[in-house]
Amino acid sequence: MTSPPVGRRERKKAATRQAIADAALRLFLERGYDQVSIRDIADAADVSTTTVFKHFTGKEALVFDQDEHREAALTAAVRRRADGQSILDALRRHVLDSWLPLAAHPQMAEFTDLVDSTPALRAYSERMWTRHTDALSAAIADELGVRHDDLACAALARFVLQIPVLARGRPDRRAAVEALFDLLAHGWEPAGRPAVQS
Repeated sequence: MTSPPVGRRERKKAATRQAIADAALRLFLERGYDQVSIRDIADAADVSTTTVFKHFTGKEALVFDQDEHREAALTAAVRRRADGQSILDALRRHVLDSWLPLAAHPQMAEFTDLVDSTPALRAYSERMWTRHTDALSAAIADELGVRHDDLACAALARFVLQIPVLARGRPDRRAAVEALFDLLAHGWEPAGRPAVQS
């Protein structure tokens, strides 16, 4: 089944939204988050401030403009996984396919510095991370037929969402992601301890 074609109006709205987000990120990286106003962003995108607020709830949302899409993709990785594919394998594939290209983007280091150095963005990021954890935990619980407050589902969701953060500074990000998912799949062994022979 194919998706219905996107109409001209929807394409125009999406293009306007993207132009606003691009202008905002460029200005934030050039001047710093606190030195840029909504009016500055509107002027740079050649739209009114009203148009900015039609597409975004505020300045923080302009930085994390793909937030809703990322959460939907994360839960879809669990709910729409292939027959016979485990939840953990589906999440591993999702992180490898979606986060690795993003982490390799030339502006990623600048973006990370912007978020880390701006208290309002750090706080927004933490709230977003909590929302993603809750959504992913609920999706895992639904697939397993358990309650949404299941501790194991919450722990798995939290750890999976932490994997990009843990792998971010490693020289081989792919190997780090794989190692972290292997840890989840097979359990932890202290470094240097020989494997137990059965």
